[in-house]
Amino acid sequence: MSDFITDCINGDALLSEVDNYIDIWHESDTVMPIHEFLGMTKKEYALFVEDEMYMASIVTAHKEGKDIDTVIQSQFAMAARSDNPAKAARLERWLKEEGLWD
Repeated sequence: MSDFITDCINGDALLSEVDNYIDIWHESDTVMPIHEFLGMTKKEYALFVEDEMYMASIVTAHKEGKDIDTVIQSQFAMAARSDNPAKAARLERWLKEEGLWD
């Protein structure tokens, strides 16, 4: 079985199916950490646990071969110009926590 991120990129899984992959991990006898099983870095998994809305950004980072910080910074710039202040505030908080925003 391939990992969740790869399956999303290939169109074999939807973002909403992540819980199915997590269930498979729990039911397996693998010694692989959950973040690796899903195809994420530790940092990406921590973001996902904090707020599932980061999943789309994580998949985008993998698809584009970019670091998650770069993708989120780019999305923050777009969100700041959008009509969704809650999304912009969440992204700004994360950027500050990561020391990427003054």
